[in-house]
Amino acid sequence: MVNNHEANMRLIFSLLFILVLGGCSSIDVKDYAERSPKLTPEQFFQGKICADGVVRDYSGKQIRSFQARIDASWDDQGVGTLDEVFRFQNEDGSFNNETRIWTLKPNADGTYQASANDVPVPTTMEYSGNAIHMSYDLEYGEPGDTISLHMNDWMYQVREGVVINETRMSKWGIGVGQILLVMQQVSTDTICIAQTE
Repeated sequence: MVNNHEANMRLIFSLLFILVLGGCSSIDVKDYAERSPKLTPEQFFQGKICADGVVRDYSGKQIRSFQARIDASWDDQGVGTLDEVFRFQNEDGSFNNETRIWTLKPNADGTYQASANDVPVPTTMEYSGNAIHMSYDLEYGEPGDTISLHMNDWMYQVREGVVINETRMSKWGIGVGQILLVMQQVSTDTICIAQTE
């Protein structure tokens, strides 16, 4: 007869085994090599891009929504700059703005080194077919009061000029939330962020 302690230990080891197996079955961006329309950073991130999205907590509940504007450009060395402005609406109806500037430097293997003001360690932006992938740690919050979150970021071009972005957020390997957004290339006179009282 198995006692409760032994049964609990078996359950814990079984769950750990499942988690380890799940961690080994990661998706590679090259799995999307044959997908189209083709998504390359220098073609999509060009000019003005508008985005609309939601932030969900660990349970899947929407806790914030947002609009964003990305001003994207490339210099003659092939280095890209993504200047991002976000306007979030919180659960209580209040609004706050956030900014982030990404710098994309080309690597010899065709990927990009991606760095930002709140990403302490640069990451690699990989792309293949209709997909872009980045995985990085983000220091989120105000200076002196930040939390480190791991971001697993996937982008998929679904038609020319339109990209779906899904970012899964975790802390110590535990999922804490998700960001879902749609990005669209627009003309320079398009207003991405509505003015709200």
